[in-house]
Amino acid sequence: MEKIKSLRKYLPTALWVLAILAVYFLLRVLIQPYSAGISLNRPIVVSRLREVGLFVGAIFLGIALVELYFYQIFFRAPRNTWSGWIIRLFQGLIALVMLQLVVMFFDLTDLIRLPAGAVKDFFWFPSNAVTSLQKWAIGANPTSKENASLFVALTVLLLLGAIFGLIQWLSGPRVSRVGLAYLLVIPAFIGVLFLIVYPFLFEIKLAFSNASLGTQATKNASYGLVYGWENLKTLFTGNVAKDAKFFEVFGRTILWTVINVTFHVSMGMILALLLHRPMKLQGFYRTLLVFPWAIPTTIAAMALRNEFDLRYGFFNIMLKNIQTFFANLSDQVTLLSPVFSWLAANIGPVSWKQDPFWAFMSVLISNIWLGIPFMAVIILGGLQSISHEYYEAAEIDGASKWQMFRNITLPLLRPVLTPAVILGVIWTFNKFDVIYLITQGGPQEKTDILVSSMYKAAFQFYRYGFTAMFALVIFMILLVFTIIYLRVTGGLKAATE
Repeated sequence: MEKIKSLRKYLPTALWVLAILAVYFLLRVLIQPYSAGISLNRPIVVSRLREVGLFVGAIFLGIALVELYFYQIFFRAPRNTWSGWIIRLFQGLIALVMLQLVVMFFDLTDLIRLPAGAVKDFFWFPSNAVTSLQKWAIGANPTSKENASLFVALTVLLLLGAIFGLIQWLSGPRVSRVGLAYLLVIPAFIGVLFLIVYPFLFEIKLAFSNASLGTQATKNASYGLVYGWENLKTLFTGNVAKDAKFFEVFGRTILWTVINVTFHVSMGMILALLLHRPMKLQGFYRTLLVFPWAIPTTIAAMALRNEFDLRYGFFNIMLKNIQTFFANLSDQVTLLSPVFSWLAANIGPVSWKQDPFWAFMSVLISNIWLGIPFMAVIILGGLQSISHEYYEAAEIDGASKWQMFRNITLPLLRPVLTPAVILGVIWTFNKFDVIYLITQGGPQEKTDILVSSMYKAAFQFYRYGFTAMFALVIFMILLVFTIIYLRVTGGLKAATE
């Protein structure tokens, strides 16, 4: 019996190992015959993995040191007065160095510009000290030039380890009610600071500049309110990309978002209601529903772009077959010949990529197909959380199916639908990949939306300051929409309020 339990315990792990090995050898068999011209070999792979590993390791090590620093602040108390002075001195010095590193990073990445002199030298002191230590290590020959960076890193780590060890020795444990909360929040705070707050602040600064290809991006750019005003005025009165105007593209973006989200929510609701009923093969149908969403958008968009080809695309082949079918019927059914002749004349292959209307329809069809599964899955989860007791009570009172849907299903789905609709609007408003991969905004920028025009302004015309202001305007549009939508729908209220 114990052997069976042990087998069951380790069997999933063994199966996963076997599956990974099977995939590895299968890929090796498939790729090996064509590997002669591939420059990717073991030394290159090892070198790249080493670089990535060192980068990720440095991030985790830095977070671990910060966590250790705050752990000693919250959970260690000085044993006496003189040890308290020593501990606070070292903790203050570490805090000062962390502040210097953050300000130095902001200066290095051009978020702020420190004036040359004592102020800049003060905040750049840790970097200059590390550089001097590295030069000393190379000159004094305790290590080679190739390993000088590693030597300096180990020296700094040993110094920090000695400081933390001294603090640990001079202090004793203490209880903290808020310490654990801060330790859990600090890694997230660091991530938000460098991944969200810093880029957003840099975007605001860049919006008030004349940064472009001519100024070598931010290197020789000038900043000020006058540049921000010029960027804003150009955005609303000039061309946002090549020839397109802002309000023209904005109107198309609104149309694109409304049509997509309407179909996503309505079709998602219908599919969710159908799949919520008891039926055979329910799990299979739900898996089939998620299939379009599970495919990476890039692959799906590239495949759909080929399906809209004028001669060889699936849609035009089907339209050609339908046209032929109605033409044959017009010859065979004399009574309805005018109707079938009219259908044969008006239904047929279309120029999906050359005609602006049909090009816009092609990206709409693609994104509707890609977006329905997400909304259906979200709504299906909300439906499963509604108790059947409400429907049973309504049925006893003689309520119809429509009355149950309007008075029970929709109100109880509000906490689910509100964030889903807001996310759907934001994602669709900024849906760049489908448009770019299928039509590239063409023909003549007639399928561009705001985000694709913004991409062209940045990476085809290199108007960086203008693009940053463009991004801030899009952010403000979506922020205002979210606030108004929440107030009008009461989306933040509970379902029972």
